[in-house]
This record gives sequence, C-alpha cells and structure tokens, in this order.
Amino acid sequence: MANIQRNNWQLPRRTMLKGIGATMALPFLEAMTPLCAAGRDGATPVRMACLFMPNGVRPDKWTPTGSGNNPQLSPILSPLESLKEDILVLSGLSNKASFTGDGHYVKTAGWLTGTTITKTTGSDINANGVSIDQIAARAIGQDTKLPSLELGCERTANGVDTNVNYTRLYASHIAWKTPVAPLPCEINPRVAFDRLFRSRSSQGKPRSSDEQSVLDLVHDDAKRLQKQLGQHDQQKIEEYLQSVREVERRIEHEANELRAGNNLPKDVLKRMEEIDRHISKTMGKATREEELHSMPRFNHTDHVRLMMDIMVLAFWADATRVSTFMFGNAVSGRNFSFLDGVSGGHHQLSHHKKNPKQLDQYQRINTWHVEQYGYMLEQMKKIKEGNGNLLDNSMVMFGSGIRDGNAHSPHNIPTVVAGKAGGTLKTGRHLEYDKGTPLCGLYHGMLKRVGAPVKRIGDATQELPKLG
Repeated sequence: MANIQRNNWQLPRRTMLKGIGATMALPFLEAMTPLCAAGRDGATPVRMACLFMPNGVRPDKWTPTGSGNNPQLSPILSPLESLKEDILVLSGLSNKASFTGDGHYVKTAGWLTGTTITKTTGSDINANGVSIDQIAARAIGQDTKLPSLELGCERTANGVDTNVNYTRLYASHIAWKTPVAPLPCEINPRVAFDRLFRSRSSQGKPRSSDEQSVLDLVHDDAKRLQKQLGQHDQQKIEEYLQSVREVERRIEHEANELRAGNNLPKDVLKRMEEIDRHISKTMGKATREEELHSMPRFNHTDHVRLMMDIMVLAFWADATRVSTFMFGNAVSGRNFSFLDGVSGGHHQLSHHKKNPKQLDQYQRINTWHVEQYGYMLEQMKKIKEGNGNLLDNSMVMFGSGIRDGNAHSPHNIPTVVAGKAGGTLKTGRHLEYDKGTPLCGLYHGMLKRVGAPVKRIGDATQELPKLG
C-alpha cells in the first residue's frame, strides 16, 4: 500500500502504488514537494535521453539558416517548427575518436563514449570507454527503480561486415556499462513496459497477475491514496494512470495482431510459419512469443512511438532518469517503402552517390526520424511538472554518428538537444562552433546538468561555451 505520512499530509518521493505483481512509481505531486525540496535530489531532477538515428543525414538539407536566436529551420528539421523555442541545434561538432576506421561501426559504437572501438571480427568487442548514459546511471541510478533504460527497434546484429572487417555486433550498441560490456536494446514493448510497472516473482515464473492490467493490480492502493490527496494531485494521478493504461492497451493490441498474423509483411508471415512448424521440437509458448516480438513490426511508426511513450512514462514516474533509444542499427536493411515517395532501405539510400532521386528519398527518411523525435518532445511538453513541464526538466539529444551516409563523414555531425535541463540550457537557438569542436564538450555539459559531473569525457575537459 502507498506509504502516507498522515501527520503532515506529505508523501515520500519514493512512494509506490503496489499490488500483487505490480509496483508503480508515481509522478511528482504537490504532496511530495516539501520533502523533495529538502532532499538532495531537489523537487524536479533533470532527465537525460540520447536518441540515435543511423546512417547520417542529407547534409545540404540539415543545417538551419542563421545563427543564434530564432534561426530558420532546415527542410529536414521543419517538423520541429512548433518546438523551436525548446531546442538547440548544434553545428560544427565532431567526435575525434571516430575519425579512424572505415564505415559505420566506429562512429556508432563510440557515439556516446568519445573513444575509438577496438577493431575485431569476433565477439571480443571493446569500446575502450563507458558511455555517457552509463556514467550518469552510476552517479544517479540508485535514486530510481531502474538505473537506466535502453530501448530500440531491431534485434542485435551478428556476423561480420567483410567490406570493412568489423563484427556487426558494434552496429547494435550505443550504451556501454563497461568498455567490454554493452547493454542491448530492449525491442519488445511489453517487456519494457513490464520492467517499469511489474514485479516478478522470486522464482521468475509466470503468474496469473501477469495477464492482468497493472491498473487493476494497483486499483485498491490507488483509490486509498487519492482520498488523501488534494484535488490537483488527484487530477495528476488520474491523468498519469490514464496514460499508463493507453500505452498498455496499445501493447495488447499489437501483441494480438502479431499472434493473429494480421496485416503482416510476407517475410514476417513466413518466419511465423517456420516457428510454428518447429515449436513442438525446439521451443515452447514463451519462446514463440519472444520470437514474434523480435521480428519487424507491421507498422514501424507505431512501434517507434510506443517505445517513445514508454520512455516518457519512465521519466514522468521518475522510474529512471537516463535512457537511450536506437531508431535502428547501423547498416540496417530496414525498408522505408511505407513512406510516400520512398522505395528502398535506409542504408541503401544513404549511399546516394549524389543521385537526385536517392537524395530525395534519403531526405524523406531523415524527416520521418525528426517527426518521431518531435512526437516524443510534444508528449513531454504536455506533462506539467513544477512551474514548467517534463521537457523543461530534461535533455533529449537526437543525432547520428556520421553526417553524410554516402561519405561516412564524422565531421559536423547532426546534433539537436531539446529541453532546458531545469533552466540551465538556453534553447531556441542554432549554435555554430568552429570546425572540429569536440562533441564531447556537449556531453561534459550534459553530465554536469544531470548530476554526474566529470573532469574529462573523450577529448573534452570542459563543456561547450554558450550552452547556458
């Protein structure tokens, strides 16, 4: 049951709604404010998310026109027009450690570490550094249910890319807990959701409660809590619970569609048939479910937005303050023909050879990614928190490890940061830095703002100028 201090009507920040098989963290409430303000975390901690887009951008359609305040956004960034006052576009930044090495892998696996990965064709991968999300998780992760949350859309790549003689394992990882221990992305929405809101049995066995809505499991505790709260807090909890249920409903719908095989591409249907033919010999029901959820979604946009909504819920509930998201693996063969005017895969089209038709399709794929980023930012802006909103108390970085996919250029890489980090970032600007300015200078500043300061990260010993 929610732990309520009846003598002064204040709630501890770590109050949870509980039921058999469920533990649900709560958003920040007015009833928590006095206790939070007295604690070391402050009432509104800063959250940090890093969103990775593979394969770079069409360079001549990325950079805004004008520097400083009120720039004119480029065609690719145009979906962020309504969010222009909430973003920083940064130009001129480079990840020096990725200058060496051919292809995508050095630029992807070292994107958040600022280090040069070890070249190998085996499983002995080494980033030679820890990623900024995990540096933050070490410093502040003990304050939340999950130290960090790593999400994505594609299963871990395997094999060797013989074009450049790197293992494809590097294509799938941007989060590194240690130099030799990457954290894989969770691509199954239900598993990610359950990590936030369900508690597993000590034996790890399925329970009947696993098939029930988490809201049903915590219903009695929620009702008891709401009776003790003021009207404004009651409304905030109701909005939060409704959002949780909406995400849960969409997860259930997707799972049902997968089980039924509705509206699935032919390659997915073929794989499902193969699974069913071998299910009695090689796998049980649980393994079949895992296989289904590891396959490409029939609607990539819905899948991406579902994962983003899970990230937003995690930040809203303060279940974690650190998250990464991979739209796709480097050198991914994902087909984007679901977009008007596009016929082919992202990686294929990024090698445009300056062909106008391919450049146009490449740009459309870039713009789609920015649209999804904008969707997440809009969801965060809707959530009131303190004197502002969730986005105001966050830093959400979006970018790629290369600029132009055709040239694999690691110079002037595309980078946007949204959110004011609790008022310490001055947004609504395009900041142009000298060529070769360390991207890690941005990371240095982000780590300080999230509560995990470092003396050095990669090639930076101080934060970029003009951030605040």
